Amino acid sequence: MARHALVTGGNSGIGRAIAAGLVRTGHRVTLTARDVAEGHAVAEEIGAEAVHLDLTDLATFGRVLASLPAVDILVNNAGVLDRRGLVEAPDAFEEAMAVMLHGPYHLMQQTLPGMADRGWGRIVNVSSDWGSWHDGLAGPGAYSVAKAALNALTFTMAQEVPATIKINAMCPGWVRTRMGGAAAARSPEEGADTALWLATLPDDGPTGRFFRDRKPLAW
Repeated sequence: MARHALVTGGNSGIGRAIAAGLVRTGHRVTLTARDVAEGHAVAEEIGAEAVHLDLTDLATFGRVLASLPAVDILVNNAGVLDRRGLVEAPDAFEEAMAVMLHGPYHLMQQTLPGMADRGWGRIVNVSSDWGSWHDGLAGPGAYSVAKAALNALTFTMAQEVPATIKINAMCPGWVRTRMGGAAAARSPEEGADTALWLATLPDDGPTGRFFRDRKPLAW
C-alpha cells in the first residue's frame, strides 16, 4: 500500500537515498531541505516532492505540515556535525540539539495524532553509534549528546504510542556523504538500507529499538 513519507534533510546523502528508496517502493515522498532550490532539483530527479523546512525554526512546522498530505512515515534524518567541544562551542550545542532532538521531537508530536487516528505509522530516527552509551559516546561532544538524546527519545516515545505505530532509531554506519567524507566505507544506499526496512515494517515489527544493518544495537 502506498503511503506518504516525509524525509528531513532528503536533498543529499543518506536522506536522498532513503527518499529515493521509498519512491522506488511506490510511496509518495516529500523531502525537506534548508536549500529549497537544491531540494526541488533532487525531488525532480528521484520522483519526489520537496518543501523548505528549517529544523531550527519550530514556529514554521505547523504551516509546513498543513500544506502536505497526512504523514504516514516520518524519517528524521537531518543532521549537523561540528567537531568542536561542548565547552568551546555552545553555539554548536544549540544547533545540534535543535536539528537532531528538538526538531524530531516536534515533528513526531505533530504527526503522531494522525498516525494514531489512521491506525498505522512508522517513525525512523537516523542516529549514530556515536550516541551509544555502550560504545562510549565516541563522537564529537554536541553530536554525541544530541544523538544520545535522540536515542532516549526513541525509546521513551515508543512506549507512549499505540502498537500500530513503530518508532525506532538506526545507525547507518560511516557513509560517503558531505558529513562522512569521501573516505567512508559505505555508500549512501548501504547506509539507507536499515532506515528503509524500519520505514516499512510489518505490523509485528519491532519498536523502541536501535539498529544497524537490520540488527539490534545496544543503547
